[in-house]
Amino acid sequence: MKRRIVFATNNAHKLEELRAIAGDRLEILSLADIGCHDDIPENEPTIEGNAIAKARWVRDRYGYDCFADDTGLMVDALGGEPGVHSARYAGPGHDSQANVDLLLSRMEGVADRRAHFTTVIALTEGDEVKVFEGRVDGEILTERDGDGGFGYDPVFRPDGYTESFASMTPEEKNAISHRGRATARLLEYFNSL
Repeated sequence: MKRRIVFATNNAHKLEELRAIAGDRLEILSLADIGCHDDIPENEPTIEGNAIAKARWVRDRYGYDCFADDTGLMVDALGGEPGVHSARYAGPGHDSQANVDLLLSRMEGVADRRAHFTTVIALTEGDEVKVFEGRVDGEILTERDGDGGFGYDPVFRPDGYTESFASMTPEEKNAISHRGRATARLLEYFNSL
């Protein structure tokens, strides 16, 4: 029987991406599926802390085993910015266009374009929490490339590729992305049970 689990996100893009990566191995319920319309706080100082806090929030209030992720883009030349503030880099509105515009303006004229994405997935099972991490290294482009994906995808080119995440098909991106790698570790864990 397929395992049912809640994914603590209100981001439709992330939900679609995780369901595609998991395929028929998991039945991933959304927050809306369980009647959760809370604005889950993300106040922790680290990506891992935010993932754990979101998973516990759902577990404590709704009683479901749950996994939550948090992702950050870390740019070397900016001292790791936007990092834990990636989704709200340009302000509290989760405005991807404004976030990318701000990043490009801060990187204008900067030679060192190295960056990496990190995704941490926290899984609650009863009182236990397990953490799975995925990372992909690459660089920040000088302008947008492609119209797929979401977030910083149009300006991030992973190492070993000639195109941005936004120029890849969802299948190509999921096979190599930070979220894909973290989800693969989560699925390996479920398969080992």
